[in-house]
Amino acid sequence: MLRRTLLGAAATALVMTTGAFAAEHAEKTKVGFVYVGPVGDGGWTYEHDQGRLAVEAEYGDMVETVFQENVPEGADAERVMTQMALSGADLIFTTSFGYMDPTINVAAKFPDVKFEHATGYKTADNVANYSARFYEGRAVQGYIAGNMTETNKIGYIASFPIPEVIRGINAAYLAASAVNPDVEFNIVWAFTWFDPAKEADAAKALIEQGADVILQHTDSTAPQAAAAEASTDGKQIITFGQASDMAEYAPLPRVSSIIDNWAPYYIERVGAVMDGTWESQSVWQGIDKGMVEIGEISDAVPEDVKAGALDIVEQIRAGEMHPFTGPINKQDGSVWLAEGETADDGTLLGMDFYVEGLTGEIPN
Repeated sequence: MLRRTLLGAAATALVMTTGAFAAEHAEKTKVGFVYVGPVGDGGWTYEHDQGRLAVEAEYGDMVETVFQENVPEGADAERVMTQMALSGADLIFTTSFGYMDPTINVAAKFPDVKFEHATGYKTADNVANYSARFYEGRAVQGYIAGNMTETNKIGYIASFPIPEVIRGINAAYLAASAVNPDVEFNIVWAFTWFDPAKEADAAKALIEQGADVILQHTDSTAPQAAAAEASTDGKQIITFGQASDMAEYAPLPRVSSIIDNWAPYYIERVGAVMDGTWESQSVWQGIDKGMVEIGEISDAVPEDVKAGALDIVEQIRAGEMHPFTGPINKQDGSVWLAEGETADDGTLLGMDFYVEGLTGEIPN
């Protein structure tokens, strides 16, 4: 009788312990992140991973986060997302434009898993998308670049010919040419998000062609290093941090930066999954909401130029200025925006043309 009692008590204790363990882990929200580059890239992926770490700091033991870095855009992305979903992820952030269709495909197979895709335009019942108005930061960079160039030649390292990148080129050129009508943009298409060797080669080629300002829409710090190496007492190349501050290259060649601040959005959306209020949505935030930040403008920038740049930031923040305000023509001279007219989001989201003054063709 005593043996039965002891065995019963042990069984009860085991069930209670197992139940408590299961309950504890059932309540923990699992969040996955799929990255196109390494977390140590110093740019795009680094900032997304900072957002992941902010989620852990905010929710502690209530969440578990996992990530996969260096995931190519395509079939490999579908495999990684599928594995995350199968491993119990409640929410998966897919953080590159080329993950759009893979995200939609995998989400259809896992209707109970929530997905968030960065910089795309497709949604589903369990797929939201989010992006930042990077072009606002490009306008600030263009203003500084147009004021500081001495050769009137600005180099731009572009990744892929998608609207996000084309918007940035146009915004930077418009701001630069507004303060310096003689400015020329030379654009190199790298066809990569992250390839330090390719990015460095592109920067060196642009510098050899006379550019004394390098802008980039690629993710590594290689162009910063190339500019630092090419700078001498008689020739100073200036650069801008991309996606992250890249402050290790300040005050020169990096004179400022665009910083992508994903943390508040990630914290909010994870919280929505946890409290059951998550819904599919499309979010496009900029300087006003803090998703786009301007890194410290270094003392290498003249005081009047710095003041002008900060004024642009505040005007954009207050909704008093839009980087795409007419009159603006398309590259072929046709009118795009009339005097005082601003571009609508639909046109910007699908932008596939250069503005007047830019040379060259956008590759297919």
